[in-house]
Amino acid sequence: MTTTDTHCPYCALQCGMGLRTVAPGDTPGAPAVEVVERPGFPVNRGALCGKGQNAAAVLAGAARLSAPLLRDPRTGTLEEVSWERALDRVAAGLGDVAARHGREAVGVFGGGGLTNEKAYLLGKFARVVLRTPYIDYNGRFCMSSAAAASRAAFGVDRGLPFPLEDIATAGCVILAGGNPAETMPPALRYFTGMRENGGRLIVVDPRRTRTARHADLHLSPAPGTDLALASGLLHVVIADGLLDREFIADRTTGFEEARAAAMAHWPERVEELTGVPVPQLREAAHLFAGAETGMVLTARGSEQHSKGTDTVRAWINLCLATGKAGRPGSGFGCLTGQGNGQGGREHGQKSDQLPGYRSLTDPRARAHVAGVWGVDPDDLPGPGVSGYELLDRAGTAGGVRALLVMGSNPVVSAPHASHVTDRLRSLDLLVVSDVVLSETAALADVVLPSAQWAEETGTMTSLEGRVILRRAAVAPPEGVRSDLYVLKELAARLGVGRGFPDEPEEVFEELRRASAGGVADYAGISYARIGAEDGVFWPCPDAAHPGTPRLFLERFGTPDGRARFAGVVHRPPAEETDARFPLYLTTGRVGSQYQSGAQTRRVPALNAAAPGPFVELHPWLADRLGVGEGQLVAVTSRRGRATAPARITDAIRPDTVFMPFHWPGPGRANTLTNPALDPESRMPEFKVCAVRVERATEEAPS
Repeated sequence: MTTTDTHCPYCALQCGMGLRTVAPGDTPGAPAVEVVERPGFPVNRGALCGKGQNAAAVLAGAARLSAPLLRDPRTGTLEEVSWERALDRVAAGLGDVAARHGREAVGVFGGGGLTNEKAYLLGKFARVVLRTPYIDYNGRFCMSSAAAASRAAFGVDRGLPFPLEDIATAGCVILAGGNPAETMPPALRYFTGMRENGGRLIVVDPRRTRTARHADLHLSPAPGTDLALASGLLHVVIADGLLDREFIADRTTGFEEARAAAMAHWPERVEELTGVPVPQLREAAHLFAGAETGMVLTARGSEQHSKGTDTVRAWINLCLATGKAGRPGSGFGCLTGQGNGQGGREHGQKSDQLPGYRSLTDPRARAHVAGVWGVDPDDLPGPGVSGYELLDRAGTAGGVRALLVMGSNPVVSAPHASHVTDRLRSLDLLVVSDVVLSETAALADVVLPSAQWAEETGTMTSLEGRVILRRAAVAPPEGVRSDLYVLKELAARLGVGRGFPDEPEEVFEELRRASAGGVADYAGISYARIGAEDGVFWPCPDAAHPGTPRLFLERFGTPDGRARFAGVVHRPPAEETDARFPLYLTTGRVGSQYQSGAQTRRVPALNAAAPGPFVELHPWLADRLGVGEGQLVAVTSRRGRATAPARITDAIRPDTVFMPFHWPGPGRANTLTNPALDPESRMPEFKVCAVRVERATEEAPS
């Protein structure tokens, strides 16, 4: 038996694990590898959640695509074909659409689980081969609001500007809209360690989640009111004389604007807006301001709103006003969800960015990257539109008519999902590269079976900004190819025969050059160094540089080195409750499924733990509706109807219902969600919309 040190394929913790080859014949029908502990990796020290423990199951042949599929125009069914025929069809289709409608009629939609090498080459493919501005990715649905807020306040966007281990040293942590006990369980040890060291945990969530049950104080605001809550806490800090005036004077700008905005959020008004009692507001403000060190960590609950960027700016204001930033044991951070949500946007999938976290509109950035790519900077297209806007306009006049989707399942994961499904069906050409026949792949004209995490080597960037190496442990099944191979072959068929290698390390070497001098500088990071050091933190500009585990200790990343306050004020959700839709819906994840569930729903052990969707509602609401545990209920919004069994619990507000978003069909939560966009980050408002709930006698149409 041999064991390969690698990393989990799921969330942005990128936990270390080993994959041990199983001797042939020992376990007939089982995967060729099994997951074993890797205690030496510092993030998880061998601990794995249920998804990680069962990660090898998605390598099994029964769950996989094993050959390219092409839709037969006569029967409408997907039929197995050769790779040559499939790639010829894709290249011809992309070329035909571009010739008939222009280059801007072709688009690319990527995924937050792609390696840095894939994300980089996909962005290059869009801009050099297709020469289209229309590329974005599902990471836009993840932490784009926190990214926009961090760039504005600190000049740098990195999920955590400090290692996870620093959480355990903090005196107080506010966790706003996150549930790591279910979404990234190995991280919970840092919060437990913090409390064991005498620190206090404050959880902000409309539900009393598994994480909230660990908290010293749980604040339960109405969905869509986190901005008012954060501003109200700042009001108390100011009014009660808890400011760190020396820090504000020495290391920040813009405080007076933030102060004026906070004065409009006095405690009684904030209680009326949020439902959080004034005594709890005061207690939270004093706990946080009174701690010697502290952190605010946001996640999707605070960020996935049409005002998500302003909400995160309000939380950052609280950190800055109390001196809880740019110091050891203190800071603002975001708990990134997707495995490579960080690296995916740093190096090319985001519509307005070039590798190294460079702006696509910066002439110097364009010149640098174009020089690495060997093209004229003037030939690089400008910024396109955000992920939802790309999908929303698909198949329409002025929208893309052909779309390459790589590693994403927007039929389940996008807001207003029934509309997105219709738009994808209207395309002249839909090509999907994926590991399994996802709901999106099932709509495609061409499906390309992709190698996955344990079958190919590549780098990922964790929520800490730690660049790690996922090593191949087994060969992909016969008939399966890597996404790098797909991009190389398509580029050649479309007239670009050089610059698209399919060896991951060769791609990474080019990525290093392209990122050099950028905010996310990987120039000093190599495969050999990552392996020797358990990952390297960016920025790392040269081989002699130690990497940067902790940002901002001496200065922030802004031109003058100072952090920026923001004058932000509460505004209601894009959609408020009324007589027809009197309840709030919020969505989220459960511990045994991941994102759209395309892979985890194919793992028997995970399905046994979380077999299907549900609607969580308070006993008072259930009694009013005459609904019992497990009875089918219908949840209706202005966009559609979903049905699922009721799960009755007093761990949720009486005015709010919750649905997990991992499932397609009648229980698809994103049939209901509102695609209203944040004006800056273009994040959709997944976390709040107005609904009504009724007893149901039949399932919603799928």
